[in-house]
Amino acid sequence: MKTSAFRRILIILLAFAVFWPLAGTGAESAVDTIPTAQSASPQALRVRLTRFSELTRLDITLNGLYSAQVADAELMFGRGADLTVMLKEGRLYLYYMDSRLDAGTEITLKRHPVDAGTLNGLQFANNPAIYEGDLRVSIVEDKLQLILTVGVEDYVKGVVPYEMSDSFPLEALKAQAVAARTYAVSKALGNTKNDYDLVDNTNDQVYRGRRADYVNAAKAVDETRGVCGFYKGKLAMCYYSASNGGQTELAEHEWGEDQAAGYLDMRDDPYDLANPQSKVLSVTVPKTAATVKDMPYVVRLLLCNQLAGTLTAAGYDPSPESLLVDSVSALWVDTPRFSGASRLYTMLHITFEYSARTRTDASPAEPAAPKEQGVSVDQEVSLFTATPSPTPTQTPTPSPTTLQETPSPSAPVATPSPMPAPSYGPFVKAAQPVTLDIPIFPDAEKWLSLSINGDENEMFTVVDNTVSFSIQSRRFGHGVGLSQRGAEWMAGHDAKTYVDILSFYYPGMELMRYPDEVQALPTVEPALMETAGPVPTLTPRPTLMPVTQALPVGAWYASVTGITDDSTLNLRATPDLSGEVVMRLYKNQRLIVLEICPQDGWVHVKTDATEGYVMEKFLTREIQ
Repeated sequence: MKTSAFRRILIILLAFAVFWPLAGTGAESAVDTIPTAQSASPQALRVRLTRFSELTRLDITLNGLYSAQVADAELMFGRGADLTVMLKEGRLYLYYMDSRLDAGTEITLKRHPVDAGTLNGLQFANNPAIYEGDLRVSIVEDKLQLILTVGVEDYVKGVVPYEMSDSFPLEALKAQAVAARTYAVSKALGNTKNDYDLVDNTNDQVYRGRRADYVNAAKAVDETRGVCGFYKGKLAMCYYSASNGGQTELAEHEWGEDQAAGYLDMRDDPYDLANPQSKVLSVTVPKTAATVKDMPYVVRLLLCNQLAGTLTAAGYDPSPESLLVDSVSALWVDTPRFSGASRLYTMLHITFEYSARTRTDASPAEPAAPKEQGVSVDQEVSLFTATPSPTPTQTPTPSPTTLQETPSPSAPVATPSPMPAPSYGPFVKAAQPVTLDIPIFPDAEKWLSLSINGDENEMFTVVDNTVSFSIQSRRFGHGVGLSQRGAEWMAGHDAKTYVDILSFYYPGMELMRYPDEVQALPTVEPALMETAGPVPTLTPRPTLMPVTQALPVGAWYASVTGITDDSTLNLRATPDLSGEVVMRLYKNQRLIVLEICPQDGWVHVKTDATEGYVMEKFLTREIQ
């Protein structure tokens, strides 16, 4: 009897020990229990860097060991080398120190091994991020095409802090890392015949390279290294969006039946709903209103739009200024767009009492006739709008091409009178309350200014606040899969692990881990490693153009400040947005401002090397 009891206790303890890794912190221990994936994974991803495609000049710092391959030639560069690639008349030109090379239509910057623990990537001018991979620059349709071949884990480190935020709880960042990795690997395996696997924007995932200060995101990637989501042995497609509005959406509702996935479902999301950072737009509708302006203008605008025919037929003014919503007794939404548990409602109903009034627009007063001084004013070419005289004078008048903008004292013109205010009748209350059935998309969403996405998929709810109703609109993104705001709340408020988060948003999905394989980089021949001269120092930002000329009379100095560190300001040949781009100016570039242009917002500027026009709002004037 005692032996049996002891054995039962031992079995319980052993069972508890087996399941303990999943129940602890859920971080390092949980990943150890994840099985190994049997299918192959790409060691690198090909990412098209679209944000640089509009440039004609690339300034690149090699923060690692690279060679440049141009046709059959290979040029070796040391760490810290500054290169410039220029696109001119359909050809690429490579500049390094005092050397320049006609590179034709393609250049490849290839990475080589460096000592462990040291950086090995490239930086673009004014950009603090490291792009850890090989870069192929080519010309497609007279524009630059940049394709970066980067390791999967390095790529994910350049996605997570931009798709979420490095300040999010670690477990939420881990969930984001798994979702981003799964999406990327799935796309890569399906794009074997294309030149690239992904783009660096929201058409796939935002990728901006790796930054050393985003330590939380990097830790999240490292602690989930290789982990991806699978369904029935195949990679899942881990969709995610900023906020689902309180309910997850089905992929087939968003993109069609062929996108249905068994690891996704439609479920209420209390975590997204509870997060105060989730996107919400709202309009308050008072239940009673003593004056017109007690009711929000957008509500009156919506109701007038729906009542326009009724008001006009009764002789009332169908404008918001003439609609007094006396009381609102009921307000609700219904009619889901989809079957089942969907709360994506499409109809708004409102029951209210109102009063309306008539409006009479007074005719504008006749302008005072000019005093007779031998010259009359031709009404067809007058600078003012006036009612033509029924009997025009017979005196010849100047043609439109000879009319002066400032009339001569000998030819006075009529002074325009201010438009008379309209005359309103008294408010007359409607005999019965009215119930309107209003389509949410597009009517209510448009007139109430409650659109968040522009995709007509917001979640509308109505809250009764005793003295008023609140119409609320939620959902930022498609709502399929993981909600980033929901994950933030699950991890930060409810202490959920990344496994918990992924299980909630992708029910039925299994986590598996690809083997940890590091892509081998091509070695360098010893002769190419010999340095004939001093290794150039690292210059993470481009050299700005000099400004040494004396200031012309009336000119002043200014600097380019109103742009981000990794963007540029267009210098145009003419002072308008359609003007040809002469070149792109980097942040902190000093300029001589020659004059303020007649075109609003533009200034004429120059440096020692160039001259053109920029928008003044991006400059800061130097104090002399």
